[in-house]
Amino acid sequence: MKLSTVALCLTISNVAGFAPLSTHSRTNRVVLNGILAQEGDFTASLDRDLEYLAGGAKTEFAKKYSNLVGTSVRTVGEAMTEFTTTLGAPINALYKSAITDLVGTTHLISVDARFKRDALWSLGLISVTDLILKNYPERDTAAKIVSSLIESVGLDEDTIRAEAQSMLEWAEGKSKDDISAALRGEGDSPLASIATSAKSDEFWMYSRYFTLGLVKIMDVVGLEPDMDSSATLLEEWMGTSLGKSFYSACSDSDLFFRTKSKLDIMETMMKEIEIREKKRMAERLEDKAEAAIRKAEREAQMAAVEKEDAEKKSLVGAK
Repeated sequence: MKLSTVALCLTISNVAGFAPLSTHSRTNRVVLNGILAQEGDFTASLDRDLEYLAGGAKTEFAKKYSNLVGTSVRTVGEAMTEFTTTLGAPINALYKSAITDLVGTTHLISVDARFKRDALWSLGLISVTDLILKNYPERDTAAKIVSSLIESVGLDEDTIRAEAQSMLEWAEGKSKDDISAALRGEGDSPLASIATSAKSDEFWMYSRYFTLGLVKIMDVVGLEPDMDSSATLLEEWMGTSLGKSFYSACSDSDLFFRTKSKLDIMETMMKEIEIREKKRMAERLEDKAEAAIRKAEREAQMAAVEKEDAEKKSLVGAK
């Protein structure tokens, strides 16, 4: 690394040699990305960057998480492999892209050093899986997909579902103002505890499931959210009440409603296909029934003719 530093500095010095000397200073200067800097300062800065050690920075963030230096973190590919192995069944082609994105996103969230699971996050996770898989053709496989997803990121499904249910039960009968007050940290509700923790954590980590949990609460308290109204509510709840940036929350909310719209269209198409298939099946069954009736009539006619011929032969033989 030191050799590369020296070579780079020599290259910069040679380039600087072709520039006219400044009449204001005898100090060699270099230009990097349009920024004028003294050569000595630049070299020292570059050396510091190259000598950087993970967790060695003199910042509060580095001090807080320095104990995690060297920790092995699974890749998205490894999480996906575990998910596929645990599932043990093929994913419907219409859902494959959404499920793959769900596994990758959830994995990346859960391996972040700042990640802290709470009941609102769990509600968001369960809400999005319910939305995506509500019309999955094989219901047993749909349930297994959720279980495999949660297991692949090292979480417990029963715990996640219990936390999500507790948040739903608390939100029942609440108003928009009640939610705002809880997000300001007022009271002793589960949501107030989550808000208080987030406010006190300088390095609090936002993730999309936090927003999706709030969107689900909007629905539970009867606010009937859509893309526009949810953005307004999130600006108030995330920005004004919680005191956090609401831009990512609004973006994730928009993505949620766009996905919901696509799924609604897909659901309509699947129902139309199902209706057409049922109609075709009914027509095929009707054709088979008519064919069976015609066959039975022909067989009855043949039997009557054969009986008549037999009776005639019997009369002739008697004479």
